[in-house]
Amino acid sequence: MKEGRASQTATIVCMARAAAHGRTSDPMFQDPIAIELLSDDDRASVERLRNGEAPRSTRENIVHQTMKRRGEMMVVRTNFVDDVVRDARAAQVVILGAGLDGRAWRMPELADATVFEVDHPDTQRDKRARTASLQPLAREVRFVAVDFTKDSLAEALAAAGHDPSVPTTWIWEGVVMYLTRAEIDATMKVIAARSAPSSTLAIVYASRSPLYWLVGFLVRQLGEPFRSAFTAGQMASLLQSFGFDVVLDEDVPMAAKRSTPEVQAAVRPMRHLRLVRATRAKEPPAR
Repeated sequence: MKEGRASQTATIVCMARAAAHGRTSDPMFQDPIAIELLSDDDRASVERLRNGEAPRSTRENIVHQTMKRRGEMMVVRTNFVDDVVRDARAAQVVILGAGLDGRAWRMPELADATVFEVDHPDTQRDKRARTASLQPLAREVRFVAVDFTKDSLAEALAAAGHDPSVPTTWIWEGVVMYLTRAEIDATMKVIAARSAPSSTLAIVYASRSPLYWLVGFLVRQLGEPFRSAFTAGQMASLLQSFGFDVVLDEDVPMAAKRSTPEVQAAVRPMRHLRLVRATRAKEPPAR
């Protein structure tokens, strides 16, 4: 992402959720908060898309094309991570690269949880301004500003009051593909060190396919290129090396089998995105 500007992909993801709210056939997906987290211009762009109006600029055309492809995918992806959060029922939830995630303001299952929103200061500045008038459903929301190029994630979480002796649900949704392997390992090292037994980790990551290269081309135009891809076996090995056992790993079309036929048809080509749930082993391996 560019210095001084919020993540463009985080904005597009939020726009896709806003566009899908109330218009998808999947009864499990609801995100009334997404539209509240957008700027006035992006909110208007979503409304133009919902109304079938033509894009007004090259950027808006890219955004609209990406939203069209991502709308139903975001339904599947969001439902997957929501289910992980509900099932884990952890007292601490850490959202890495929180972007414009609205779970702390829309999920009643977080009523007893402290949510730590970790993101770049530029993205977080916009998020804090737009949520100032919203009442969170989580017990507490703590914003943890981290510039990963110069700040320590471990120190920032500790300063925010994250307790490594208490089980945590970690959400790493749609961020891994933008990171190098060294950056992924560095973050996993912090997650492992701060995860009590029974902690849960949900990751959305990418695997190589024709659509991977197409989506990669589009996001590169926004200045946020893909930098990593994994097979399911590679992801399992990575997580096991940091003391996490994979419970479920499936691509978006597989996860969509729990949705409606309309959603299943829309996401059938999207095998480049995979969803994984893992739990902290009782005895992590020596590193």
